[in-house]
Amino acid sequence: MELTSNKFKENAARALVDLQLQKALGNVEKGFIGKRQKSVDALPEFDALRDNARDIKNHVLAHLDLYLEEYERKVLAAGGHVHWAETAEDARRIVLEICQKAGARTVTKGKSMITEEIALNDHLEANGIEPVETDLGEYIIQLRGEHPSHIIAPAVHLNKEQVESDFRRVHTHLPEGRDLSEPVSLLSEAREVLRQRYFAADVGITGANFLIAETGTSVIVTNEGNGDLTQTLGKVHVVVASIEKIVPTLEDTAQILRVLARSATGQDMSVYTTFSTGPKRADDPDGPDEYHVVLLDNGRSAMLGTEYQDMLRCIRCGACMNHCPVYHAVGGHAYGSVYPGPMGAVLTPSLNGIDETGQLPNASTFCGRCEAVCPMRIPLPKMMRHWREREFERNLTPLTARYGLKAWAFFAKRPRLYRLAASFGMPLLSLMGGSSRRFHSLPFAGGWTRHRDLPAPEGRTFLQAWAQRETQKQEAGQ
Repeated sequence: MELTSNKFKENAARALVDLQLQKALGNVEKGFIGKRQKSVDALPEFDALRDNARDIKNHVLAHLDLYLEEYERKVLAAGGHVHWAETAEDARRIVLEICQKAGARTVTKGKSMITEEIALNDHLEANGIEPVETDLGEYIIQLRGEHPSHIIAPAVHLNKEQVESDFRRVHTHLPEGRDLSEPVSLLSEAREVLRQRYFAADVGITGANFLIAETGTSVIVTNEGNGDLTQTLGKVHVVVASIEKIVPTLEDTAQILRVLARSATGQDMSVYTTFSTGPKRADDPDGPDEYHVVLLDNGRSAMLGTEYQDMLRCIRCGACMNHCPVYHAVGGHAYGSVYPGPMGAVLTPSLNGIDETGQLPNASTFCGRCEAVCPMRIPLPKMMRHWREREFERNLTPLTARYGLKAWAFFAKRPRLYRLAASFGMPLLSLMGGSSRRFHSLPFAGGWTRHRDLPAPEGRTFLQAWAQRETQKQEAGQ
C-alpha cells in the first residue's frame, strides 16, 4: 500500500463514499470517547497528572543529550548493546545486520509505529528475512498489505467479514469448513497460527513506549501477550525506538503510565506493561541471549528548539484522532502517512517536509478537541497553524486560497474600507440567498456547497446589528 500524504483530498473523497469504511469508523467514536471520559472522571487528579507528565517530558527535551548518554551507560552495564541511527536507512541497516548475524530466517515483531515509519518489514523481506507481525491488528493488516489506519487500533477500518475472508485466503492449511463467524473464533485462529511462529523465530523486534534512563530499561504497553512472547522467546531481542522516548526515572514512568491507558483505551492500566533490562542472566528462566536497542533520530533532533518541539512529548495514545471529526469522517488511510490524525498532521511534515505533506495541516477544523484531550497537553492546533504559515510562505497553497487571503488582508488592514465593503456585500448576499435563505452553490465556495448548504447572511453586518441594538437600548432607557 503506497503512502500518499500529498493526496489527502483525493484519498478523503474516496473515503467519504466508502460505505464499509464509514460503518467501521463509527466504532472509533463508540469505542474510545465514552470509555476515556468515564476513566478520566473516576480519577480526580487526572489533570494534575497531565501537568506532571508534560513537565517531565519538557525537562527531558531540555536535557535530552544527558539522558540519552545515561540510558546508554545503563544498557551497556546490563549487558545490552546500543546502536545510534541518524536516519531511517541507518536503522534498517543496523537491524538487518543484527538479524543476519543471528542467522535469522524469520523474525517476530510486536506492535511498533517506529518500524512502520522506517519501513522495516519491506527491508527485511527484500533481504530474505520474513517478518511476522504478532499484534492481532497488525497481523491482519500485514495479510492485506496495508499500513495501520490508527496508531493503537491498526485494523479499526475493517469489519469481521473482511477479516474472515483474509484468514480463509491465507490460512489454507486449516479445514475449509471451520466456523469463523464470531470474533472469538477469529482470535483463536490467529493465536493458533502465531504461536508456531514465536517458536520458529530467531529474533524478536519490539518498539518501546518508554526508555528509562535510570535503569536502562525499555517498556512496552499492550493488551495482548504477543509483546512478551516476541521479546523473550527469540535468541535476540531488538528494541527500535526514537530518541524522545526517554524518561528519567521509574517513578516518572509510572506517572505517565497513569495518563497513557486512560487516554488511549479508557483503561486504568493496559493488560500488559512489561519492563525489559538487558539479556537474560545466568539464573533467569527465560529471555534473549542478546539485547539490542536501536535509537533513531530521523529528524527529531531538528525539531528541538523550534515551534514544533512540543510534538516530541507525544506518547502515541491516539486520543487526538479518537476525538477528531476529520478522522471520524475519512479514517487513517486518507492521510497517506504512517501517523494519521492531528498528531500526524504535525509530525509528518516535521519528518518529511512540508512540500510533500502540505495538505495534512489543513485537514483540521481547528475545533481544539485534540488539544483538550491530549494527556501531554500538546498544542496541536497551534502547530498545525505554524505549518499552514510555512506552506503559505513557500507558495505551496492553491492560488485561489493565496489570493483570497491577500484580498481579505487588504481589507482587514483598512477598517473603514472593510466596513464599507461589508455594508454593501451583506445585503447583496442576503438577496442572492433568496427565500430559502441558503446557498446551494456559490463562486469560490464549491468545496462547501457540493456537500452542504451555506446559510445566507441576514442582510446586516455584525457592527450594524450591534449599533442598532445599542440605539434601541438607549431609546428604551429614555
